[in-house]
Amino acid sequence: MVRRRELLAGAVAAAALAGAGQSPAAAAVRRSDRDFPKVGGNLANHNHSALRRLHPGNVRRLRGAWVNHIEGGLMAGNSQSTAVAVDGVLFVESALGNVVAVDGRTGATIWKYEQTRGAVTRRGVAVGAGKVFTCANDNWLIALDQRTGQVVWERQHHGYGNLEKVAVTYHDGLLHCGTNDGPRGAALAFDAATGDLVWHFWGTAEPGTVGGGTWEGESWREGGATPWMHCAIDPDLRLVYWTFGNARGGRSSQDGSERGGQNLFANSIVALDLRTGAYRWHFQSVHHDIWDMDNVMAPVLVDARVHGRLRKLVVYGSKTGMYYILDRTDGSAPLGIDEVPVPQEPRQKTWPTQPFPRQGGWTELTPARQPLGTEVPGLPHRAVPNYRIGPLYTPHWDEPILTIPGHGGGADWSAHSYSASTRLVYTGFGYVAAAHSLTEASNGLRPPGEYMTGGVVAVDPSTNRVRWKKNLPYSMAHGNGVLTTASDLLFIGQPDGNLLCLDARDGRELWRWQTGAGVSSAPIAYEIDGEQYIAVYAGGTSIPYGNSAPRGDHLWAFKLGGGAPPAPTPPPPVVRRPVSGGPVDGGAVNNTVVLARVYANGQVGAVESTAVNAMAPTHLRVPAGTTVTFVNPADNVHVHGATQFFEGLFDVRLKPGESFQYTFTKPGEYFFNDCHSPRPTGKIEVTP
Repeated sequence: MVRRRELLAGAVAAAALAGAGQSPAAAAVRRSDRDFPKVGGNLANHNHSALRRLHPGNVRRLRGAWVNHIEGGLMAGNSQSTAVAVDGVLFVESALGNVVAVDGRTGATIWKYEQTRGAVTRRGVAVGAGKVFTCANDNWLIALDQRTGQVVWERQHHGYGNLEKVAVTYHDGLLHCGTNDGPRGAALAFDAATGDLVWHFWGTAEPGTVGGGTWEGESWREGGATPWMHCAIDPDLRLVYWTFGNARGGRSSQDGSERGGQNLFANSIVALDLRTGAYRWHFQSVHHDIWDMDNVMAPVLVDARVHGRLRKLVVYGSKTGMYYILDRTDGSAPLGIDEVPVPQEPRQKTWPTQPFPRQGGWTELTPARQPLGTEVPGLPHRAVPNYRIGPLYTPHWDEPILTIPGHGGGADWSAHSYSASTRLVYTGFGYVAAAHSLTEASNGLRPPGEYMTGGVVAVDPSTNRVRWKKNLPYSMAHGNGVLTTASDLLFIGQPDGNLLCLDARDGRELWRWQTGAGVSSAPIAYEIDGEQYIAVYAGGTSIPYGNSAPRGDHLWAFKLGGGAPPAPTPPPPVVRRPVSGGPVDGGAVNNTVVLARVYANGQVGAVESTAVNAMAPTHLRVPAGTTVTFVNPADNVHVHGATQFFEGLFDVRLKPGESFQYTFTKPGEYFFNDCHSPRPTGKIEVTP
């Protein structure tokens, strides 16, 4: 039997290897399987390891082999970098943007490159041609000597957006890198030997080019569409696949009133010629996006049978909670994707239809119910009250409309995994409902008091159907990447510092380990001298839990029978979205909350307000047994109220000049918002 060409060495199913006359054991010791040479594992972004010495029967004996505090114990910053392993050496970027090379067997630091241009959030280096490639502030691309960490060359490239946080991908003499947060994003290819720009492809199409008629007026010049996650590459088809972020313009990304049209190539996957960057095909998952639903996650390339026919597929998405499964040769949809009419808002110039896979989504698309995880029994399954609730793609103007998964939910930027063993695609996802309106200055309001949770989902790419889904107590959408192995293990890290191992076939938990800081990266696997290791960088990030998430600089490696103990358990992240402002003791304000007024510097504001912080105070701290008074001032114009959620203790409407009292008898946190506008939100903290 002639073995068909691999997508990338080290990513072949055991069954395929057996068909080629190789046993799984032989596959496990191939040189290419010992490394984890790039972010995503291989060019197809499988995040999968063919190693199988670690398996469900012995994973409970997995222990810390070593831990390296790569910045000397730094407990701050945003650490989003996934490590890579090449020839027994791990390369990772710290919260400061420094690059560290670590001995994969001992954990000893081999060399460290320190940024000279200030701290920068990074998501992973590229290794190739004897060099390690990274980026720095002010659009610098840097090549380091792989053995020593010395600078080989540095090149600055202005004019394409910010060349900073996107993981760099190396293949066949080229570096592929996207941009983030610029007025106009671009996918870029550089000569790895010199840093010279070879080609570029703009995320916003200008007049006279493919897609150029999809932007109103000159809005394409500052339309965003930045490709801020790494690409996928198919060397056989000679194509590189880039995903571009949401459109922006006007007052915010939620404002489409000045950029009519579909806005290509925002919210799109685009296939480009690998050597020239020439356009081949595209698919847009959200037309004229006003919800910040940029399906920009790194795409995953798989070969799977669809209706009995072997197809070359790309799995794309998604913040929207849906997978768009396309033929990667031409962008067609073998499982069917339909343009479905959606509600319209003429002032937003909304597009009349949006694409929906016929199989539906893999998560809820209306925030009427919000699963909160089997590990937190008894928590409610409700949306934050008083918001107008709509299904995905409900348009907005000046009234906040609550939708889910939310621009911080769905899959967001977590790395997917495709297991060559189970033939399933896995992702960590989040439930972070968002209220969109033009009254918000940024990209949407995550309502104070809501639970921000999530889980892991497994989807069969041959059918686009969910095989299993496991709810967890935390959002897993922000860098909580998945690693699968040939022995059907699945590793994923939580924001509370726990690294989990699940059974890849059903989601059952097999093992967990406390790393000491939130995990906002993907675990990796590698082998040295026949011993298999799992490694993960635990540093934490502010998204979506703000400063409550534990931080660190901990690069961990694990092996069977390791001797390093778990880290002390840090305080867990605050799962409920916090209110604005710090706690105020009840005695300082006569145990009174004034509705629709802002509290600042110990004073109640004189002007009626619907700002998020328009409860005076927003956070009142009282002992159990305290009676709290809620007042709508007589000089307010509107009826205001206090709706307590989710326990449902009270729901009152007060005319100007009216008040209401409630006695809190049980310690806990009690959130409430206003019936007039749900944005103002307060919390009563009841102490023992």
